[in-house]
Amino acid sequence: MNAQYDYLIVGAGLYGAVFAHELTKAGKRCLVIDRRDHIAGNIYTENVHGINVHKYGAHIFHTSDREVWEYVGQFAEFNHYINSPVAVYKDELYNLPFNMNTFSKMWNVKTPAQAKAKIAQQVAELGITEPKNLEEQALSLVGTDVYTKLVKGYTEKQWGRSCTELPAFIIRRLPCRFTYDNNYFSDRWQGIPMGGYTQMVEKMLAGVEVRLGVDYFDLIREKPEIAGRIVYTGCIDEFFGYRLGALKYRSVRFETEELDEENYQGNAVVNYTEREVPYTRIIEHKHFEFGTQATTVISREYSAEWKPGLEPYYPVNDEENGALYARYQELARAQGNVIFGGRLGQYRYYDMDKVVKAALVDVRAEIGASA
Repeated sequence: MNAQYDYLIVGAGLYGAVFAHELTKAGKRCLVIDRRDHIAGNIYTENVHGINVHKYGAHIFHTSDREVWEYVGQFAEFNHYINSPVAVYKDELYNLPFNMNTFSKMWNVKTPAQAKAKIAQQVAELGITEPKNLEEQALSLVGTDVYTKLVKGYTEKQWGRSCTELPAFIIRRLPCRFTYDNNYFSDRWQGIPMGGYTQMVEKMLAGVEVRLGVDYFDLIREKPEIAGRIVYTGCIDEFFGYRLGALKYRSVRFETEELDEENYQGNAVVNYTEREVPYTRIIEHKHFEFGTQATTVISREYSAEWKPGLEPYYPVNDEENGALYARYQELARAQGNVIFGGRLGQYRYYDMDKVVKAALVDVRAEIGASA
């Protein structure tokens, strides 16, 4: 086969961009394609009057892996943004993650011992020994008040079904921090690329041929021998024509608007935890980069059941879909010239640092194997 490229990389998101950068640096001929009209996948940011809008939801980079932090630092300067979301329940406002500020507001307690005692009392009163569903699992971890006000409605909106219908293992733990610290992540490094994620991915893809608005299946029908190897970051079940059945996902719909005011909600992320409020949260994008623009841009997020034509966001990692994915993995292993990567290719929810790490591990193995 006289292939035009050594590698065809399907998807210009974070996994594909890392792969393309490293392969190109190693002297490989790469073509990156994406069916969308932009690079950067779901971390794509669009500049609207000086505000970098996270078009596919909030993305905050955080990691405890020094190698990953230094790697992404080659392509962007990160600011010192700390994720400290707040939650609105009816007319009450609470800090997230669950910490002493949350408990103090909820119960008027002051010390960690008082907060722990309150949770322990509520858990003991419930007497749940073997949780049969997500509701019982959450109640057995944090008690009635935290579950009712901050977990139940939000979770039901995310999954589109009652907590009593969801398996217990979805919530293995609900971390409670008994300090007055609103930093959502405990990772050592955290921030947002100054100027947005799009320009970071642009630098990763510098010197790489990129074609946008190109569908992999159309391209491979026309030019089946275009590349010797394929890196595929789309849905693994779609790659195989859904021959074993379709994997399930949750999707997200966004309503984004520009407002003629300087500051809408005073925080980048505000969760709405009542089931009756249809959206899960509102993002005010300028606060990710400490913006002082005269206007602001907000996005309301609505969780939705995935169907063809929508963007798949979160895999439904229950036993049924896990078993189906395992069968697709068997088909994938039989594809000698295809590497499946990223959240869709590997059917798992990845934080961004884990995507970068997985891509680095995979591409180094690939380069080593071809050396």
